Amino acid sequence: QIIPETNMTTTLSELQEWVDSVAARTQPDNIHWCDGGETENRSLIEDMCASGVLSPLNQENFPDCYLHLSDPSDVARVEHLTFVCTSNQDDAGPNNNWMAPADAHEKIDALFDGAMKGRTMYVIPYCMGPIKSPYARLGVEITDSPYVVVNMRLMTRMGADALKRIEKEGVFVKGLHSTGDLDPERRFIMHFPEELSIKSIGSGYGGNALLGKKCHALRIASYQARKEGWLAEHMLIVGIEN
Repeated sequence: QIIPETNMTTTLSELQEWVDSVAARTQPDNIHWCDGGETENRSLIEDMCASGVLSPLNQENFPDCYLHLSDPSDVARVEHLTFVCTSNQDDAGPNNNWMAPADAHEKIDALFDGAMKGRTMYVIPYCMGPIKSPYARLGVEITDSPYVVVNMRLMTRMGADALKRIEKEGVFVKGLHSTGDLDPERRFIMHFPEELSIKSIGSGYGGNALLGKKCHALRIASYQARKEGWLAEHMLIVGIEN
């Protein structure tokens, strides 16, 4: 994949050390810090069209619209492979699978060993909500999927402005994702609320890969909200009456 280089680096040592540690484990060929710009976005889309990951629709009738096909074995959320990993099992809630954090890290980290060889590792700083809103929450997703990059740009405020706020506040959710080999037997989505972190491997589908979507906005945000005194709701219907 040939993408334009960015001059982005980070002044936040915690973020840089995490990126370095992930690169050491996953062993990507390249590391790209996403600036969220149009040039970067267009380059990724063109590359995916050339490789067949995306298929352009009729650009006259459907401008900037593309078809993306998931692998046949990777077409749904996988509740039985999704875990909330808290030190106290009761804190995972009655509707979630639980695993002890140490066991979960050990199990999923083994799958990340060398998982990005031959690929580019993308670092995506993002903001869930308007950049200047006091209610917005911040995250960084590391992924080897360009499809994730272009979709996180659509779904969040992603790139240089988000990174500036992350560096200013110093608090962000860490999301690590790799499509891996798409083997259902090597697929997990792990949440660590007490660490504000997410690890997902083996899927490129929906909220399994776009970690700001359900992993952060529902599961991690619920923990943040309880600790900080606000309400997190992933899907909410509000009725307004005169």
